[in-house]
Amino acid sequence: MHYEDKGYLEIEDRGAVLIVRVDGGPHQVFGLDIANQVDALVDRVDRDPNIRAVVFTGAHPDRFVSHAAVRWLQEEGAASPTVGRRGASAVARVARGADRARVLEPVVSRTPLRGAAQLDRLHATFLRMNASGVIFVAALNGSALGLGAEFAWACDLRVMADGDFFIGQPEILLGIIPGGGGTQRLTRLIGTHKSLVAILEGKPFTPEDALANGAVDEVVPQDEVVARATALAEHFGARSKGSVAAAKRSVYFGGSMSLPEGLHTERTEFFTRVMSKDGQELMLDYIATTAATGELPLYNPDTYEQALTLGSVPGRRSKNGR
Repeated sequence: MHYEDKGYLEIEDRGAVLIVRVDGGPHQVFGLDIANQVDALVDRVDRDPNIRAVVFTGAHPDRFVSHAAVRWLQEEGAASPTVGRRGASAVARVARGADRARVLEPVVSRTPLRGAAQLDRLHATFLRMNASGVIFVAALNGSALGLGAEFAWACDLRVMADGDFFIGQPEILLGIIPGGGGTQRLTRLIGTHKSLVAILEGKPFTPEDALANGAVDEVVPQDEVVARATALAEHFGARSKGSVAAAKRSVYFGGSMSLPEGLHTERTEFFTRVMSKDGQELMLDYIATTAATGELPLYNPDTYEQALTLGSVPGRRSKNGR
């Protein structure tokens, strides 16, 4: 049976937050159609200054995303000649260049490079999520394996339903390994050894295990998952979109570099924000409030609490309608 893609995203607009339900059909699989729609969604939210956060959840009653469409993976693998690690590396690099050019897309789609280009584009989509000023929250309403787990790992926050659910990387049981970023993002979330053991065994985490290991941020009753994820999206989305992007790039990318390179990344992002319009306005407001009250605003417990809720430090000029 030839692989046919029928997945889609159902998008609910709640103003600053989008609730996106992933519908992967009866088995809730993640295929090429969903990958392309997620890519287009990231473009949309990056360009819209009014969208501050996205909550992803599953349309299936007990599954976030089951895993990748295995027929999709199998057919793309069968379309390529068997190669060693050097050959696979070369194919991946050529596919990256071809995908970036896009003018070669009609040609690539009829060659063994097609699968490699599709995977490179998916990685690029997830990396753009990591570099975006938008907060992405995975509302895991049920289980997630393979690419479903990797999709969750690519988000900034994860809320998982309590119950008889699981999340993990089972690829080794199919004679392959994670390909959507699992070996990299899970490792950064829970540590090298724990990640290696989980990937080698192929055994998923229960919600309790996932929380204990740091693979998810919260575990709540299933009927509260989307509401809690939305609350987190609204909370973190209240921060400056430019500063969110700068912080994410510094942590996600700078944090895996050498210390000197990571510090350079931080300096670059820091100076960009120090010179930004909203950064300048908020700092001047802070200075004016300090001069007027005789105390640093963040050493006033009530002011600090308000800042955490509002996403920025309230000041005298903002109180006067600025």
